[in-house]
Amino acid sequence: MIKYDYLIVGAGLYGAVMAYELNRKGKKCLVIDKRDHIAGNIYCEEIEGIQVHKYGAHIFHTSDRKIWDYMNQFAEFNHYINSPIAVYKDELYNLPFNMNTFSKMWGIKTPQEAKAMIAKQVEEAGIQEPKNLEEQGLSLVGRDVFEKLVKGYTEKQWGRDCKDLPAFIIRRLPVRFTYDNNYFNDRYQGIPIGGYTAVVEKMLAGIEVKTGIDFFAFRKDHPDIAERTIFTGMIDAYFGYRLGALQYRSVRFETEVLDCENYQGNAVVNYTEKEIPYTRIIEHKHFEFGKQEKTVISREYSSEWEVGMEPYYPVNDERNSKLYKAYKELAENEKNVIFGGRLGNYQYYDMDKVVKAALEKLEELEQ
Repeated sequence: MIKYDYLIVGAGLYGAVMAYELNRKGKKCLVIDKRDHIAGNIYCEEIEGIQVHKYGAHIFHTSDRKIWDYMNQFAEFNHYINSPIAVYKDELYNLPFNMNTFSKMWGIKTPQEAKAMIAKQVEEAGIQEPKNLEEQGLSLVGRDVFEKLVKGYTEKQWGRDCKDLPAFIIRRLPVRFTYDNNYFNDRYQGIPIGGYTAVVEKMLAGIEVKTGIDFFAFRKDHPDIAERTIFTGMIDAYFGYRLGALQYRSVRFETEVLDCENYQGNAVVNYTEKEIPYTRIIEHKHFEFGKQEKTVISREYSSEWEVGMEPYYPVNDERNSKLYKAYKELAENEKNVIFGGRLGNYQYYDMDKVVKAALEKLEELEQ
């Protein structure tokens, strides 16, 4: 028996924007999520008065004024600027690669000196047509930057030697010849004051939400509960992996409360040597300029994904792109089901692109 206009599978950002807009248009929605909380990977949990990003650092940034204004309906954003630090052995560098990085690495002062140093090392590498990620990196930034700040981090992140990774993963590396540590080029940037969970709560206000619900079991028990389904889970899981499983990288977090006010002095510190098992440490209080007596840190460990684990980053190589295309064809023939979001589209999205994709899909539905 049909009770809802839409069943929305996944209470993350894509599903929440869809639910908010459809509800505003008078559509009756039911939102379900297999986790025991809303907000998907942008979920924040308050610990020691600190908003802890439970699934890794999320900094909202966009150059799209319309999307920025849209998000500001649901929260006031602070003026946080993402300026990560990289640690290599006992050396400390600013990211993204900029004049502060090059000055520290080579003891130079001017953009001309930095450009000359990179050009010299690129020429010494002598690579005309990069065949793998290592050759691509060396041909873009030279040996010093690549070996200290790219190689080890990338190998931890992907679980493979740089020589075994395709060159296209780093088609370009952001290099700036200014003293500017702002990681993003976008005009608008910040963190919602009070965390992202509160943002999603506002989006879902007045809408029926059930957490801890497995979609596949729920569908078996309620096959006709809604006119249409918006599915933001894994597209291959929806089809029972019938063509094979798409590949992802997963991330494991070790979070602890420390009895000190300030552990590392920055929200994001990357560890770029391969010998250190984690990729980075997040100190959550710095996202909101916290002054709490204690602090909360999370170490991030990258791992190969297996069915049953939490998928994070799609492995968009040739094999997986081909497989996704085949699943997309199946999805297009699925009656009254809309696939969206990071997992439904097998694509890594920044948050502003998730919001934009949801709003564009809603426009399509109205046509």
